[in-house]
Amino acid sequence: MSSEKTHVVGKHVYANLYDIDVSVGGDEDKLRKIVIEAAKLGRMKLLDVKSWRVEGDMGGISVLALVVESHIAVHTWLKFRYATVDVYTCGLKSDPWKAFYYIMEKLKPSRYEVYYTDRSMKNI
Repeated sequence: MSSEKTHVVGKHVYANLYDIDVSVGGDEDKLRKIVIEAAKLGRMKLLDVKSWRVEGDMGGISVLALVVESHIAVHTWLKFRYATVDVYTCGLKSDPWKAFYYIMEKLKPSRYEVYYTDRSMKNI
């Protein structure tokens, strides 16, 4: 038995995007394809993608991709031209930043706030 320990490497990028391109953020099919491509670019293994159109006053789209390494979630609020993006990966080879920047490039926000959290397992 090896004395070397295996650790969880958690990388979490999440952001608020303002004044997005609603022709993209309001198109469920486009948004699904963007999330699928983002997973590929971030070197994640896609397991499944689900999406929902939310009707009503605020309206929007939610896309959730389950990847072996964790998940990608994008939610848009069309009335406010606003979106949130969440890319959480576990593993040495995945790159949540590449996935995030691809999604952001496609939604074209006029400004954004991005955060990063290291969710790796720490030695106890």
